[in-house]
Amino acid sequence: MPRLTKLPWIPGEQQWLGILEVARKEPIRNRVMLALAYDSALRREELCSLRTDDLDPAHRTLRVRAETTKNRLERVVPYSASTGVLMSAYLAHRATVSRARGPLFLSESRRNYGQPLSLWTWSKVVRRIAVTAGVPQFSTHTTRHLCLTDLARMGWELHAIASFAAHRHTDSTLQYIHLSGRDLADKLARGMEHIHAWRIQALTSPNGTSPEVAR
Repeated sequence: MPRLTKLPWIPGEQQWLGILEVARKEPIRNRVMLALAYDSALRREELCSLRTDDLDPAHRTLRVRAETTKNRLERVVPYSASTGVLMSAYLAHRATVSRARGPLFLSESRRNYGQPLSLWTWSKVVRRIAVTAGVPQFSTHTTRHLCLTDLARMGWELHAIASFAAHRHTDSTLQYIHLSGRDLADKLARGMEHIHAWRIQALTSPNGTSPEVAR
């Protein structure tokens, strides 16, 4: 029997804007977590396991420790300037919950106040945002798929994306990248533009030769 592989789902532009519109009304902790999850293509476990000393705000990078990753590969990944602004606001807010070094993201519920935020709680937050936005397919892993796809759309090489995602093999990366037919058509148009130009010139030159040969 042939083995069928289903491509991971990623939101369309309007669906993503709907998610962001709902997320804007969330507490600062949830907003910075969602931003980091996308910016740095973090898995849920990697995100929730971040510690205060994993951050390097001066260079806008964070360290993803090997013990928190699926493949036991440590990596240092960047985050955007916009996320850096959110992070600064969150760190100021976190100091009102706890000034102790340790887990970066803390619970603010009455029962677990000041304790590390659990994977289950973060999943509930993302699920609530997804349902409110009318995009129930959205999950804690969707931001990772979307980030890697966006890197491919921006022209990143496959090996660079695999390194960013901490994939041991590019086959894994290919399963994450979800380019639409329009994306592929645009990439083909950009990549083939000079070849098409040369062929047209050859067709319009005397005797069908290239301009260089004709001269």
